[in-house]
Parts: sequence; structure tokens; C-alpha cells
Amino acid sequence: MAGRRARTQRAARAESGAPPALSAEEVSAFRERVLGHYREHGRHDLPWRLTRDPYAVLVSEVMLQQTQVARVVPFFERWMDAFPTPDALAAAPLDAVLEHWQGLGYNRRAVALKRAGEAIVCDHGGEVPRDYDALLALPGVGPATASAVLAFAYGEARPYIETNIRSVYLHEFFADAAEVPDSVILPLVEVTLDRDDPRTWYYALMDWGVHLKRTVPNPSCRSRHHTRQSAFEGSHRQLRARIVRAVMTTPGTTAPELAEETGADVAAVERALEELVVEGFFAEEGERYRIA
Repeated sequence: MAGRRARTQRAARAESGAPPALSAEEVSAFRERVLGHYREHGRHDLPWRLTRDPYAVLVSEVMLQQTQVARVVPFFERWMDAFPTPDALAAAPLDAVLEHWQGLGYNRRAVALKRAGEAIVCDHGGEVPRDYDALLALPGVGPATASAVLAFAYGEARPYIETNIRSVYLHEFFADAAEVPDSVILPLVEVTLDRDDPRTWYYALMDWGVHLKRTVPNPSCRSRHHTRQSAFEGSHRQLRARIVRAVMTTPGTTAPELAEETGADVAAVERALEELVVEGFFAEEGERYRIA
């Protein structure tokens, strides 16, 4: 009864936007529940969890954005073989980078990661910065990615939220609430954060979140920030991906040729090509396109 009452009170506070409060006993019990599961069932052998190389951590975090872990493992291993350092990535031609990314989706992340490698070499002597603001300044790096690099590579504790972490706190502390904003969850992340070992703690949180999504209705649906990803099939994203693959295969292709290749309307192809040129994917030579 007391636990139910506490959850109801937290739900009311969440919906009002008030910061939540946890007792020391609740914090201790929560930590033990999460860490206990990690000790028994954690994914300890994921390749990016076997290293503290900041560059490897950065690569894994970019690859893991909106992509299932099982799919990422072979891509990560091939990427690290091909581009083992920021210097190797910065020196690589963009078409080689995109070739190693094919199958992961969201090609713009590959471009951003290459640009980040170039910035690391040019601005930081080839070393991934340890400063939060410097990490945020890298192309394609947001608050969650910057905080993850600090935690997993450097052992520095910053409270942050990503999809699995969000699911954990929604399930554990807001079971009766809807439309919960991250601004209400973040103080809980901060008060429960293991500042002595944030690396293990965040890995444990993420694995507990994955477990919850497999065993209970997705807690993230009760987040104010929850959105359903639009269908890929038949989308503009799919057209862009097909165009990138086509230009990689046949450099110097024209818009009408790409329209025939992809089965899309010429106007839609031209719009996608314009975007891809602006974003740095393609170089335009007259009416023909190649990887930049």
C-alpha cells in the first residue's frame, strides 16, 4: 500500500511538473535492483564495452542512435578495423566511409562522424576531448552522446537521458503517470547516479531498460517526448538512401538516371539531390553527381 501511494504521489508531481523526491532507502533499493540484474544478465561482452578508447566509444554511441545493438556489432567491428583512429577516419575518402556505413541507415550520421574525426584531428591533436562543451561542438554529437563518452571512456559522471534510461525511470517511479517530461526525470537520474562508477551504472541502467521493453509494455510511451518513428518503406529517407547507394555504385549519375534507377519521380529525386549536396554527401558537376 505504501509503495502504491508513493507511486501515485510521484505521478501527481510529474504531471504538475514538480521535481520528484526519493528517500535514501528508495535510492538504495533501486540501485541494487538495477545492478543485480546487470551482474546476472548484463551484456558485458559487447565490443565497445571492452574498451575505454574514447574514439571507439564515440563511434559506438553514434552507431547506436535509433539502431538495435545486435545490428551494430558487426558494423562497429568492421568500422574499427577500417578506421581505427580519428586520424584514419579523417584521412579516409567519404565514399569509403559511406560504404562501411551502408546497412545502418541514417547516412548523415556517417558524414557527421567523419566531420567529427576531422575536427578531432584539426582542433584536438587527434585526441577525443574530455571536456563536455568541446564534445558538444563536434559534428553529430548531442548532450547524450557527449555525456556517454565522458562516462564510458573517462569515468566522469554527468546525468543524462537516452531512450533506455528514460524507460527505466518511467517504469520504476512513474508507473501511474502519463506525459512525463524529461525535466522531471533528470533530477532522479542525478540523485541515483553512481558518481564513483558511472560507466557500470549507465550500462546497468541501459540493460535494465532493454529488459523492461521485452517484458512489460514499453514505458517510453508514457513520456511526453515519445514519438513513433515514421515508416521507412516508401519514405523520403528511403529514397535518399537509394540515391546514395546508386551514386556510390555509378559516380557521375544524373537526376533522370537516378529517377529511373530508383523508380521515383524526377522532382523528388532532384529535391533529395539538392539536400544531399547541401549536407556534404555529394558534389555536383554540371548535371552529374558524385560522392563529395
